[in-house]
Amino acid sequence: MYSATTKVRVRYGETDRMGYTYYGNYAQYYEIGRTDLMRQFGLTYRSFEDSGIILPVLTLNIKYIKPSYYDDLLTIKTTINNLPGIRIKFDYEIFNEQNELINIGDTTLVFVDEKTRNPRKPPEKFLKEIKKYFP
Repeated sequence: MYSATTKVRVRYGETDRMGYTYYGNYAQYYEIGRTDLMRQFGLTYRSFEDSGIILPVLTLNIKYIKPSYYDDLLTIKTTINNLPGIRIKFDYEIFNEQNELINIGDTTLVFVDEKTRNPRKPPEKFLKEIKKYFP
């Protein structure tokens, strides 16, 4: 298992008329969490794309527990619970400033060859690094 945390502040434009963070923004918060996690392995979406790999989202699941509001500082905990193969699943927990769990979800992405559009294994550099966290 490997986890990383990221902080993000809710901007005014991300809220709705009720003052809540608009529900659609949570998918973007998940993306922030997973891209920050991947950076810890020295990888970015750009580096994947430059090596001919694209990562489309296969599934997205979200459960809203409590709302967040303008100017809240959220903590996004992103976890990879299983060693990736052709697919990589990220689990998310989002906490407010009181450390209350307000949102959970997950996304599954697929490693795809940019030219053939066929699924493929992740880059060896990434696999070598992440295997250290899985017994």
